[in-house]
Amino acid sequence: MSLSTLTALSPLDGRYAAKLSTLRPIMSEHGYMHRRVQVEVAWFIALSDAGFAEFKPLTPGARAYLLGLVKNFSEADCAAIKEFEKTTNHDVKAVEYWIKAKFEARPELEKAAEFVHFACTSEDINNTSHALQLRSGRDQVVQPGLDRIVLKLREMALLYADVPMLSRTHGQTASPTTVGKELANVVARLTTACDRIANVKILGKMNGAVGNYNAHLSAWPDFDWEAFSKKVIETPEPMGLGLTFQPYSIQIEPHDYMAELFDAVARANTILIDLSRDIWGYVSLGYFKQRLKAGEIGSSTMPHKVNPIDFENAEGNLGLANALLRHLSEKLPISRWQRDLTDSTVLRNIGVALGYATLAYSSLLTGLNKLELNEEALADDLNAAWEVLAEPIQTVMRRYGVQGAYEKLKEVTRGKTVTAEALHGLIQSLEIPETEKTRLLAMTPGSYTGKAAELARRV
Repeated sequence: MSLSTLTALSPLDGRYAAKLSTLRPIMSEHGYMHRRVQVEVAWFIALSDAGFAEFKPLTPGARAYLLGLVKNFSEADCAAIKEFEKTTNHDVKAVEYWIKAKFEARPELEKAAEFVHFACTSEDINNTSHALQLRSGRDQVVQPGLDRIVLKLREMALLYADVPMLSRTHGQTASPTTVGKELANVVARLTTACDRIANVKILGKMNGAVGNYNAHLSAWPDFDWEAFSKKVIETPEPMGLGLTFQPYSIQIEPHDYMAELFDAVARANTILIDLSRDIWGYVSLGYFKQRLKAGEIGSSTMPHKVNPIDFENAEGNLGLANALLRHLSEKLPISRWQRDLTDSTVLRNIGVALGYATLAYSSLLTGLNKLELNEEALADDLNAAWEVLAEPIQTVMRRYGVQGAYEKLKEVTRGKTVTAEALHGLIQSLEIPETEKTRLLAMTPGSYTGKAAELARRV
C-alpha cells in the first residue's frame, strides 16, 4: 500500500493534510533535517572565523556556497541524507556525511572537512535544531493562528458590545450581560495567554557530550569555547542561530523552556476549549445561527440540521493537542543521569501536538466566521426572565435601609414564574424615594447590563 492522504496513519497527514501546509515544512522530518544542516553550517563557518591556524577564514565564495546548502535545502537533499542513514544508522552522522559529500571538487572545503561537526555531540545539533523548529512553529504558525482568533473575537466584541444577553450561572438565569462583553472576556484571557507564549525564550546549547566542553578544550585548551558557543547560538541568522544561550546542561539541553512553551500553548488551548463549548451552547439556545454552505449536509437522516461541527472539531483537536503538550512538558525535562534516549522519540511528536492545535485554530476561526447573531432569540430569552431584576430591586432597597430586602425578593421570585406586573407592584409598594421607584420601573432585563457594553468596547 502506497502512502497517500488516504493511507496515512495520522489524520494530520491524511484527512486534514491540506490544512497543515504551513506547519509541515517546519515540523516534519524534512524540517528537522533542514535545521540540522543549518546548525552544522553555522558552526563550521564560525570555526573558520575563530582564529585557528589550522582553519583559515573561508572565502566569500565558500561561505555563499555553504549558506546556499541551507537556503536551497530540498526534499531531494533530505532523501540523500536518509540514504546515508541507511549505512550509519545514525541520523546526525548522516547529515555530517552529506555535508562532507557536498565538498567534493571544492578543494578549500575538502581540506577543512574534518571541522564539520567538530567537537560536537549529536545533541548539540539536535537541541538547537529543535529550538529553531519550535521558534519557527511558534512565530509562523501557532501565534498567527491565535492572533487571527483574537482579531475575530475583538471584532465581534465591538460589533455586539450593546446587544443584551441573558447570563446563566449554574445553568440558571442570572444578571444580564451583552454578547460583546462575553466575547471581550475571552479576548482579554487569550491576549494574556498569547503574550506568555511569545515571551518564552528559546534556548540552545553547544557544549559537548556532558556540557563541559571536554572535547573542545582537548583540541585548544586556551580558547574561550563557552564565549564562542554563545556567539554562534545568539548571533542572528544566517551567520548564527538567533537563539538564547543555555550555559548549563548535561548532554541534552534541559528542555525546561520547552515545558514552559508547551504549558503556555496548552493554557491558550484550554481557553479556546472553554470558548468552543460556550459557543456550542449559544448555538443550541438559538442565540447564534450558522451561515449555510451550499451542498453541505448536517445529518444523513435529518435534513433540517445545521450542526456546530467546527466548534466540536476544535474542541476535540484542542483536547488532543493538550494531551500531547502536557506529556511533552512533563516528560522532556526528565533525563536519567547525563543522558537517556527517552526524549528522542517523544521530541519527534512536537509537530503532532502543534498540528492538532493548528487544526483546531483553523476550525474555530471557520466556525466564528459562520456565526450570525439571532437578536430575536436573545430578546425573547430576556423577556421571559424578569426574575433577574430581583437583584437590582433588593440592592436599592438595601441602600435605603428597607429591612429584609433580600428575603422579601426571595419570597416573591425564587422558583416562581415572575412577571413584569408582579415586580412593578412590589416596586410601587416600597418605601423608597419616588425617583428610585421611577428608575426601577423603567428597568428591563435587556437594560440591566451594568458596564458590559463599556467593557466590551474597551477591549
